[in-house]
Amino acid sequence: MTSADVAQTEERPALSLLLIRVEHELYAIPSASVREVARYRTVTPVPGAPRSLPGIISQRGSILPVVDLRLTLDLGLADITRASRLVVVNHQDTDMALLVDAVLDLAIIPAEQVELVPAALDPARARFLTGIVQLEGEPVALLDLNELIASLRDWS
Repeated sequence: MTSADVAQTEERPALSLLLIRVEHELYAIPSASVREVARYRTVTPVPGAPRSLPGIISQRGSILPVVDLRLTLDLGLADITRASRLVVVNHQDTDMALLVDAVLDLAIIPAEQVELVPAALDPARARFLTGIVQLEGEPVALLDLNELIASLRDWS
């Protein structure tokens, strides 16, 4: 077997993702970036912060900005429910808590199943996505944590 044969038989790595619900849509976060999932609790408001940053929390001795994914993705404001969660992530040495409507499950998706973000999608929302996958017949949008962090840095 030659090295070319080995390269052809090697599979692209699978993606390990945390599935979340925001509004009635499914999204996924790379599980390697997820530190923990916590119940929602009241945040401390920060004067002058944009609406998508409702405040900060203290989590295990760290002060974290809370990012409301509904507002970031321009899905509108909603009431906090018993299913609302804070997903604490660490990406590019940045810690933050993402406010989501619900945390659903972990999933392993073959990398070759990731499709491009549809061109017809609203550009304001599409900028926060890296791709789309189909999971049990449902579209799941892959969140781009790099872009999310960049948008936070643009504000500060």
